[in-house]
Amino acid sequence: MAKISFGGVIEDVVTREEFPLSRAQQVLKKEVVAVLGYGVQGPGQSLNMRDNGIRVIVGQRSKTPSWDKAVKDGWVPGQTLFALEEAAARGTIIEYLLSDAGQKEFWPKLKPHLTEGKTLFFSHGFSITYRDLTGVVPPKNVDVVLVAPKGSGLSLRRNFLEGSGINSSYAVFQDYTGKAREKTQALGIAMGSGYLFPTTFENEVRSDLVGERGVLMGAIAGIMEAQYNELRKHGHTPSEAFNETVEEFTQSLIKLAAEKGMDWLYANCSTTAQRGALDWKGRFRDAVAPLFSELYQRVQDGTEVKIVLEKNTQPDYRQKLDAELAQMRNSEMWQAGEKVRDLRPENWKKEA
Repeated sequence: MAKISFGGVIEDVVTREEFPLSRAQQVLKKEVVAVLGYGVQGPGQSLNMRDNGIRVIVGQRSKTPSWDKAVKDGWVPGQTLFALEEAAARGTIIEYLLSDAGQKEFWPKLKPHLTEGKTLFFSHGFSITYRDLTGVVPPKNVDVVLVAPKGSGLSLRRNFLEGSGINSSYAVFQDYTGKAREKTQALGIAMGSGYLFPTTFENEVRSDLVGERGVLMGAIAGIMEAQYNELRKHGHTPSEAFNETVEEFTQSLIKLAAEKGMDWLYANCSTTAQRGALDWKGRFRDAVAPLFSELYQRVQDGTEVKIVLEKNTQPDYRQKLDAELAQMRNSEMWQAGEKVRDLRPENWKKEA
């Protein structure tokens, strides 16, 4: 592992240079990776591993949109695509990529297929960390590991096809065979990770749940709505409000931060923008700090987990989710966004 300094803190990370794909292929050459679930992470991880020469099969419930998507992606029923239990029986490494609520529900059917020496793989620390709530308690004679890409499965696949990768965390919860760590790192490289950094199941799920509810999704959406609504209240048009709130951020500024950091973004904006951002950054930080403190406590004590398990297992969960997403999609702000996206140059219709 390479020792890298992050702000003065030394971390051990695994790069493709020291753990090349050829080594991952060697480590996994006798394994059959059964990817259970073809929803969010399943397609990206399974397709990337398949393209990297790993023996992969997919387990998915039949007669579902995800099953149809798997077939469209080239997985063959009866050869590389099976029902969940059959895939679990065939696999030596079982990637448990069902939703968190789905993992709790399916666990009694999966457990009999976790025979001695197999590897139980997660991309989220949820079920293991909160096992008192999920009931997911693995047998002692299997390896239990985690690789968690820091991005969506769609991004994992896109980056892979473009020749780059998404960084991933990895952890070993249980090492029965004595080979769990190397196997975990091999899986991380094979699925297309940029580099791997160590964590624990507990730290992964806490940082992930806070991040999703915070900066990555919940907070950014809420802040955008607040600014858009304030601009509209003072007579700014939907187009102007959306461009100043979302479009400039997603199409320009965040790319500068991604390239070289927030200081570089600031340095490449107008002096007026720099001054305003520096003056207001601390005020926004201090305003939301209590919310983040409350959020972390609710994740730590299991409150957020109980909500997920309760709401996501209700029979009408999908209908309620669709209604909530439709409300967001049909809001003026995101309707304006749809029009703005249509006007991007790459979407202009070619003249006949």
